[in-house]
Amino acid sequence: MKKIIISLLAFCFICLFTSCATILSGTKAKITVSTSTGEPANATVDGMSYYIKGPTVVEIRRGYQKSTIVAENDDSKGTAVVRKTFNFVTLGNIILGGIPGLAVDGVTGALTKPAKKSYIVNMMPKIPQPAPQVEVNQEPIVEQVKNNVTNEIDLNNTIIRWDIQSRPQGADIFWRVVSKTPEVKSTNNKYLTTTPYEATKALDIRGLTLQNSGNVRIILRCEKEGYLQQEKEYDVRMIIDQEEISAFFRLVKEQ
Repeated sequence: MKKIIISLLAFCFICLFTSCATILSGTKAKITVSTSTGEPANATVDGMSYYIKGPTVVEIRRGYQKSTIVAENDDSKGTAVVRKTFNFVTLGNIILGGIPGLAVDGVTGALTKPAKKSYIVNMMPKIPQPAPQVEVNQEPIVEQVKNNVTNEIDLNNTIIRWDIQSRPQGADIFWRVVSKTPEVKSTNNKYLTTTPYEATKALDIRGLTLQNSGNVRIILRCEKEGYLQQEKEYDVRMIIDQEEISAFFRLVKEQ
C-alpha cells in the first residue's frame, strides 16, 4: 500500500512541476494593441471587450488557432490577425523528462505564444450610407422639370478643390473611381501626385451626372516606403455638394 501511495504522489509531483509552459506562461498571453490612426476604438478579441486608447494591453488565448482583433469607432473599422508560434518554455518539460507535463501544455494550449508582442489594427474609413430619399407628392411642375434637367447635366468637368496632406510628407497618392451605375465606368488606380497637394481641377469622371453621383465613389490611396498603405473613400455626391475633396493621412511605420 505504501508503495502505491508513494507512486501516486510521485506521479502528481511530475505532472505538477513538469508542465512548465502552463505554470510559467499560463493559458493566456498579453499583447499590446493600437490603431493605425491613433484614434480611440472599441475592440474585441477572443470574446473579451477592450477600449483601445493608444497602445493598450489585451489578453488572447493561447492555442493553435489564430486570434482576430476587431476594432471599430464612429468613423472607421479594422482587424488584425494574431498568429501563434512555438512557446520555448515548453522545452523545460523535455529537459525535466516531463512527458505528462508536455501533455498538459498541449491540452491547455500553452505550447504556443503570439508571434509578436505588439499589433497595429489597420483602420479603414466606413462607407457613408446614402441619405434616405423623401418623396414629395405635391412638387410644382416647373420645379420638377428644373430638377430633372439638373440631374441629367454632365458633371464630368465639375471643378472642385483638392487638398491632400500626409504626415510625414512625400507620400505617393493614387486615386480610382468605383461605380455602381452603368453610365460611369470604374477605373484602375491612377497616380495623382505626392503630398502635400493642393489644386483646383475638374473631377474628370465621364458619364457623371447629379442623378447617378450617389452611386459613385472616389478612393484615395496613400503609399510611402516603410509605412503601411492607407485608403480613404469618398461619396462623389458629397464631393459635388461641398465642392472639395480633402484628405489627411497619418502614416504608421511598418513593424
